[in-house]
Amino acid sequence: MSGDVDGGGGALGPASASASASTQRVIFGVPMSPEVYAIALVYFVQGVIGLSRLAKDFYLKDELHLSPSETALILSISQAPWLVKPLWGFLSDSVPIFGYRRKSYLMICGAIGCLGWASMATWVDAPATAVVAFTLGSLSIAFSDVLIDSIVVTKARGEEQGVSGSLQSLCWGSVAIGSIVSSYFSGSLIESYGSRFVFGATAVFPLLIAGASTLVQEKPVPKSELMSRDSIFTDFKTMTGKLFQVAKRRDIWAPAFFVFLWQATPSAGTAMFYFNTNELGFSPEFLGRVAFLRAFAALGGVALYNGYLKRVPLKKMFLWTSILGTALGSTQLLLVSRMNLELGISDKVFALTDTAVLTVLGEVSFLPVLVLAAKICPEGVEATFFAALMSLFNAGGVTSEFLGAGLTQSLGVTADNFDNLFLLVLICNVTGLLPLAALKLIDEVKEDDAVVHVDVEKGD
Repeated sequence: MSGDVDGGGGALGPASASASASTQRVIFGVPMSPEVYAIALVYFVQGVIGLSRLAKDFYLKDELHLSPSETALILSISQAPWLVKPLWGFLSDSVPIFGYRRKSYLMICGAIGCLGWASMATWVDAPATAVVAFTLGSLSIAFSDVLIDSIVVTKARGEEQGVSGSLQSLCWGSVAIGSIVSSYFSGSLIESYGSRFVFGATAVFPLLIAGASTLVQEKPVPKSELMSRDSIFTDFKTMTGKLFQVAKRRDIWAPAFFVFLWQATPSAGTAMFYFNTNELGFSPEFLGRVAFLRAFAALGGVALYNGYLKRVPLKKMFLWTSILGTALGSTQLLLVSRMNLELGISDKVFALTDTAVLTVLGEVSFLPVLVLAAKICPEGVEATFFAALMSLFNAGGVTSEFLGAGLTQSLGVTADNFDNLFLLVLICNVTGLLPLAALKLIDEVKEDDAVVHVDVEKGD
């Protein structure tokens, strides 16, 4: 997780941490104070909020009866809060609410998320209101991610590397547990109770963020430090001006543009969801098991990269993961054409195996992007610029969905017409090679070690 902004949580010094370790519960090497429980809880929510992901797909398909392209469009628009994460950090830093920069905003984020998902569980019954409700859910997680990251950064400041690493392990362990729990139950809950029930259950989790805010150790901002409206506007102009000044450098914008291109090629994911459910008859429970496998496979991909591939030059990693991704992604053509049955492989076995392999490769190809982003962040604006780069990465993901939606519509792929799905999947796979033409854009990046924090779209 990246520390976008400097937070207001109190830090445990090395002496106090060691003194209290004997009386406190220790997890991942971290003494569990109330504030650490709050950190772990917020990260857990970021993982478990994925409970709604499958429900959104089924709701848009089965209850609103939208086409694959319309579903992809709505899901893309609702991710807008992830594209402006530096703005949330600036807002929290510069405009305290009720005297606090973190606690008050965490409380508001919890309320916003609960409102969004409770709306989906009760009265939302049209695409326009669904977009608003989904966007509120995204805003809740994206904003709270910035806030809790800043608290982690503050808490880790002054600690030795082992303690800081343990805290990061606790954070990611909490996200992983939440993701595994949500993926295990998401499909079966939809099948037993329906999408609206799952939205109602999801609405409970943002309240945990609001509750966690009461455990954050933050001193009120003195009135003498409160900024006037003019000062806030001036600071915002200064921050954006500094970012634009840095972004003009070729050794910055060229790799950043590559990061965007790497993520922005069209996706056939939504169309494949419709094919899997309407044509192959995959149940919500089975798709939940697929998501469960994906969560474990993602951890395997991280372990593979960290253990064997982190020293591989970036250009070589991008080249080979792109080629392998296109080759392995093309296996979906076997499923679409039904050739897997001719090979004696059932649809479900094929889907599970394909998901595991592609997820591992996806993680292995994703982590070099984070390394690249960390390497090009200039001194003095590291946190803000890294957050901006990750927002650019998320913008690439949204662009991918938009392009996929456009292709899906233009090829006439609908909820019950998959005649051109083979062509759609083929185009999306082949275009995954296009960013390789821009590999030279990262020539100026030094191949040295970089500290990497993950700061991309989570949860819903």
